[in-house]
Amino acid sequence: MNEIFDFLRSEGIEETTLTHLEDFRRQYPVNDTQTYRVPQPKYRYYGAEVWRKALAALLAGENLLLVGPKATGKNVLAENLAAVFARPQWDISFYLNTDAASLIGTDTFKNGEVTFRRGPIYQCAAEGGFGVLDEINMAKNESLSVLHATLDFRHIIDVPGYDRIELAPCTRFIATMNYGYAGTREINEALASRFMVINMPVISADNLEKLMLAQHPALRQEYAHQLAELFQELRAKCDSSEISTKALDLRGLLAAVGLTQQGLTLDEALEMGIVNKSFDDFERQLVSDVIAARIPAGLDESKLFNK
Repeated sequence: MNEIFDFLRSEGIEETTLTHLEDFRRQYPVNDTQTYRVPQPKYRYYGAEVWRKALAALLAGENLLLVGPKATGKNVLAENLAAVFARPQWDISFYLNTDAASLIGTDTFKNGEVTFRRGPIYQCAAEGGFGVLDEINMAKNESLSVLHATLDFRHIIDVPGYDRIELAPCTRFIATMNYGYAGTREINEALASRFMVINMPVISADNLEKLMLAQHPALRQEYAHQLAELFQELRAKCDSSEISTKALDLRGLLAAVGLTQQGLTLDEALEMGIVNKSFDDFERQLVSDVIAARIPAGLDESKLFNK
């Protein structure tokens, strides 16, 4: 707990908020059978303003909707929030065929009897978990209507033919959505009204530099800076429609740095993690040119990292 609270202090979160977090964790200890679900984030989310808003909403008992373009850290923030509150996390992915049964549960046979197999929303509600509703605008609105009573002031799940359960008071739901992806749609007003909404800002060069140095402490500062600026330049080209967002892959950038510790040069690793995410020859060449302008060819582990 001390480590993650120290991180929040470094982000400028007030002591009053941290005290409320400690009180929450003491009031709602995790069931021993669910401790394996409490996340241990690989990445930290950097962005003090977003942290302040998200913590305030969840402490007040609200649900969150994180909205923003690709590579803004929506899922990273959701995982970090579950870790900060020390709650088990359920990841619920949405797609066009998502229906009530896949969310709440369905009948199944067990020991020759018809029993109810609890879905992820039911399990999350019963255990007081944090449910991450990933890409919520991929599902049909009619399938999401089953969540209305779960997400609003009623805090219940009514299972036809079985039972009506009340959500544990520490249950929270964090939904994420992108605009403009194939298959996405606008969520209806009734569902949107059940969330507090944060428009996720793009990660700044300074925060991206911090993130890379947190993941790779031995990375030389000058190259962390160049990689952060490289990502910002790729984002600018995406914003101006010179290239698609396929190459704007933050996970790929971070993974590429790690590949250099396995014998690849940085330009080879960036080709795998960034350039080849696009399947258009012209676009790949554009991205390669941007990388070549900032990253020297043949840069290997011995030059990239401090010994």
